[in-house]
Amino acid sequence: MITVHHLENSQSIRILWLLEELGVDYHLEHYKRVGPQTLAPDEYRKLHTIGTSPTISDGDVVLPETGAIMDYILDKHPCCKLHPETDSPQRTRYLYWMHASQASFMPLLLEALIFKRMESKAPFIIRPIISLVVNKVRENYLWQRYNRHMDFMEAELSRSTWLSGEELTAADIVMGYCLQVAEVRTGIDEKYSHIHGFLKRMRERPAYQRALEKNGPFNPLAE
Repeated sequence: MITVHHLENSQSIRILWLLEELGVDYHLEHYKRVGPQTLAPDEYRKLHTIGTSPTISDGDVVLPETGAIMDYILDKHPCCKLHPETDSPQRTRYLYWMHASQASFMPLLLEALIFKRMESKAPFIIRPIISLVVNKVRENYLWQRYNRHMDFMEAELSRSTWLSGEELTAADIVMGYCLQVAEVRTGIDEKYSHIHGFLKRMRERPAYQRALEKNGPFNPLAE
């Protein structure tokens, strides 16, 4: 049986949601963040050399990284609709969003968090200078790339219920977490009505609600 080593307020909620959608049994181990930097505790970091969340174990296998875990679980359930077949019309869009979530969109949200912390943690005497530099980087780099992703996502959701078509897939699960983080770190403009609709549909799914209940209070790191 798969064990989800679940660090609070982390990406591992995606794995809970995936497993709940699949309706399979799994074991859940909770870990609390510690210290002023809200890092994983020592016992979590000892699970694997990389020491990041999410991490699962399954017999002798210990596996971190969202994408790797999603593929590992989906490989065990090859007939499920969460993983479109290679000849499915959903497949190309599915592949894009599965990879864009971690390779393109999530790094921008991490940078948004880092920039916030650069401002809030800077010594008072140099904070105005730090804020000036950070705001320039946001304006010339972060927001331009972030808005391109959001605009494309809005356009995709204007033509289908989910990101790769009318059926929910694992790509929606990984991007759903990204959008929840975006809500607290950057905000989601009201003009993105289809993205807001996506989040509403996501939160109404019984499998997501079960995952959230097992997760406990979910407050993505904002600053």
